Amino acid sequence: MEVIKTISDLKDFIKDYNNVSLVPTMGALHEGHGALIKKAITEKTQNEKVIVSIFVNPIQFGPGEDFNKYPRTLNEDVIFCEELGVDVVFAPNAATMYGISSDENDNVHLSNNYLTYVCPPYLLVDKLCGKSRVGHFDGVATVVLKLFNITQAKKAYFGQKDAQQLFLIKKMVKDLNLDVDIKSVPIVRDKNGLALSSRNKYLDEDGYNKALTLNKMLNKVKELYDKGVVNVKILFEEAILLNNDDKVEIEYFEFLDFNNLEPVNIVTKNTIVAIAAKVNKIRLIDNMIF
Repeated sequence: MEVIKTISDLKDFIKDYNNVSLVPTMGALHEGHGALIKKAITEKTQNEKVIVSIFVNPIQFGPGEDFNKYPRTLNEDVIFCEELGVDVVFAPNAATMYGISSDENDNVHLSNNYLTYVCPPYLLVDKLCGKSRVGHFDGVATVVLKLFNITQAKKAYFGQKDAQQLFLIKKMVKDLNLDVDIKSVPIVRDKNGLALSSRNKYLDEDGYNKALTLNKMLNKVKELYDKGVVNVKILFEEAILLNNDDKVEIEYFEFLDFNNLEPVNIVTKNTIVAIAAKVNKIRLIDNMIF
């Protein structure tokens, strides 16, 4: 396995191969990322290479978010990837990705006054995570498009946990006629049902126990749905009772059509139930798609 840190070196590597699969990550890898990597490895064809990118993307973090504190564990991540059979880890820095001098102030020179951004439709961004994370999905779309262009990937793997991100990337690929197949991988959970996340590392025992509320609420919706309850108002009211003592600070708990991210009143096929909450100031997300 190779670890490549510059765009020119990566392009030199991929020019000898017809097919590349990409797993974009921000590092701090866990078994959720492992599921993406394993799927890419399993679906690998002859003369295909699997690239895992590791890049904590500054332009998708807003003011006051955890960019500086976000876990960075490159050495461990490289070992993780090598053990799974990855061909290349691409680990650039912001200066490499965005063409700035390493001593320039990221907050200035990475603004859209200086950098070309990819901006998904406002009506699709101003929902769910986008309501509180202004500019987040512009940063996501920009870095993902750059990674697609740099790697010339034919397939790219994304997790269902970041459902709005998955939706917007699929739309970007369609709208911009990109030649890349987006593969979705189901949420990976721990033994107690908590969706795996790099931010779970911030949780102490009390926070972890509180965080389980998110999955319990989703499971309550599923339990009632399986009994024939499809009315969103009833499902919401029953599930929200599991947080009646404010174990978590709910940011949103919404029922949407995953074809267009529009709110629904009745749960049907392809309804997504999405939740975001802060647990002792740590922001977590989870969802379930019917």
